[in-house]
Amino acid sequence: MTKQDLQECYKRIQPFIHHTPTLTSGLINKLVGAELYFKCENFQRAGAYKIRGATNAIMQLSKLQQQHGVVTHSSGNFAQALSLAARNLNIKAYIVMPSNSPSVKKNAVLEYGGEIIECESTIQARQAAADLIVANTGATFIHPSNHPDVITGQGTAGLELLQEHSDLDYIICPVGGGGLIAGTALAATYFSENCQVIGGEPIEADDAYRSLISGKIETNITANTIADGLRTQLGSHNFPIIKEHVNQIIRVSELEIIEAMQLIWERMKIIIEPSSAVAFAAILKNKTTFKTKKVGIIISGGNVDVANLPF
Repeated sequence: MTKQDLQECYKRIQPFIHHTPTLTSGLINKLVGAELYFKCENFQRAGAYKIRGATNAIMQLSKLQQQHGVVTHSSGNFAQALSLAARNLNIKAYIVMPSNSPSVKKNAVLEYGGEIIECESTIQARQAAADLIVANTGATFIHPSNHPDVITGQGTAGLELLQEHSDLDYIICPVGGGGLIAGTALAATYFSENCQVIGGEPIEADDAYRSLISGKIETNITANTIADGLRTQLGSHNFPIIKEHVNQIIRVSELEIIEAMQLIWERMKIIIEPSSAVAFAAILKNKTTFKTKKVGIIISGGNVDVANLPF
């Protein structure tokens, strides 16, 4: 994926996405001792950055492929994103969702016109259900994070952030399947002087942290984290990018995630989901690393069940 690929992708998807705002908080800057710039993808269409990659992936399909529709598996945000992107482009979307996905995300998929097929909440069950749909319908499978066109699309959030703040020292984003951090790392490589990309990851689902150490893709035996969007693992397309361009991954506890989430709700008056809070939690945990630095934070989404908050 080249610099030109990222630029062309951004031009391609612009009619279908929001250019989301970047917010700051004087109080939070003082608390952390750094200048923080929150890229608010919680204000994105479908409530998360994933509409970027979903739209790009669909637009890159042939007319024949588009006629047969698309299928993915997702706990929620990519499910919503692919459903909306498909509706925008008049294409059928089949969405495999774990049965324990938040109801707010299931309802949104239905509202966007996606057809939900439920499965057990394991990666194996997700993939098996998606493979069956491909066999039965001829739909094209689009992975939520391990797909070149998806990774490129997700990188446009970092591109926008760097267009506004070209002098960032760091960009921090949450790590789940690896699409966002891989795309962000490419954007930082192509469009900044020396901006380092760091990931935030729950201790309860720290496969990316262990993968960087071992040099190969590790798995999670369990993923008992409140950050439901991060219960997935890295893939063959995004891991090489992460290995080359991501500086480190900071792990945070469940309590640290909840405290970071609550602080943003209270001080910035914006709704973010637990997965988004992981990146901010990583900064709060490592204030000395970021002291006096300019730090971009990608708030990945705001699709949270407000009837079931952790605080």
